[in-house]
Parts: sequence; C-alpha cells; structure tokens
Amino acid sequence: MRINAVSDSCCQGQIDVAALEERQRRVLIVVLVVNAMTFLMMVAAASYSGSSSLLSGALDNFGDALTYALSLAVVGAASVVKARVAFVKGLLILGAALAVAAQIGWRLSNVESPVFEVMGIAALLNLGANGLCLRLLYPHRNSDVNMASVWECSRNDVIEGFAVIAATLAVWLFGSGWPDILIAIALLALFLRSGSRVLKGAWRELYPELSPS
Repeated sequence: MRINAVSDSCCQGQIDVAALEERQRRVLIVVLVVNAMTFLMMVAAASYSGSSSLLSGALDNFGDALTYALSLAVVGAASVVKARVAFVKGLLILGAALAVAAQIGWRLSNVESPVFEVMGIAALLNLGANGLCLRLLYPHRNSDVNMASVWECSRNDVIEGFAVIAATLAVWLFGSGWPDILIAIALLALFLRSGSRVLKGAWRELYPELSPS
C-alpha cells in the first residue's frame, strides 16, 4: 500500500513537471511571435522617423526574439544546459547594447529631430506588446534560470517602452533630436546592466564553487 502511494506521488510529480514545461512552451511561443512582429514594426518606424530610441527598442526586440527561441529550445533540459543558454542570452543582450552604442555614435554627429508622430504610434504599440509579454511571463519568472533570464528581458522591454514614449513627448515639446538620443543612451545603460545580471546568474549556476557566497 505504501509502495503504491509512493508510486502515485512520483507519477503525480512527473505529471506536474510536464504540465509546467508545456505551459512554459506555450508562453514562449506567444512572446516569440509577438516580439518578432514588434521588431519588424519598430524597424520600419525607426527607419521612417529617424529615431534612435525606436531603433534601440527594435534591436532589443530582435535580441528578445532570439532569446525566446533559445529558451523554448531548452524547456525541460538539464539545469546546466539552461544555464549555458542563459549565458548566451546575456551575450546577446550585450551584443544589442553594442549595436545601440554604434547607432548613438552616428547620431551624435547627425542630430536631427525625428518624426514624433510616427515615434508615438510605434511607441504605444510597442508598449502594449511588451506589457502583454510581461503579463504572460509573470507566473514563470522564478521557475528556473532559463525563465528568469526571459523575465529579465521582458521587464526591460516594458521600461524601454515607457522610455520611448517619454522620448517622443520630449521631441514634440522641444522640437529637438537630443531627447531621443539621451533616451537611447539611457536604454544602452539598461541593456548593459541587464546583460551583466543574466551573465552573473548563469555563471553562478555553472560554477557555484567560483561564485561569491
């Protein structure tokens, strides 16, 4: 009788884990599609409006789409595999930061006022999409290192969405391209901080003996 109880408990545990992993897969597929579509929209809007902050957001969405694809691939994998993928995701975030830095450098020598109407529409759509992704990922934010790094990316997206809206309002109020550039610089700092946090978390999972307690 006791053996049967233990067996039932083990089976229930396996079912619960499988159900959790399936929910994670479904959520990751949705946020992957949303980010890919938002990336295309943001690139088009950034090209038309000449906005650095929009381009920063577009590059962030592209990096997130790759991040979600990697996360989807390792749902249910061993912890060490998830940690390795999280490390790659941290590097992707830093890569997006470098791309933003290069674009900011170019804009500093070509300061022009972006088309704020296009910026505003794109920024609102972007914030709505990012808010949806954040809501979907919220229940899984502490599941494991894989989902924690995905949550980190999504939270950055929402901050980035509000920042781009602030840049749009400032461009409209002052009729200058400088607010757009300054917001892009602030987003660059956010990407660098986020990338370092994901890398540190992955490093602690991979090499706990080398990490400070």
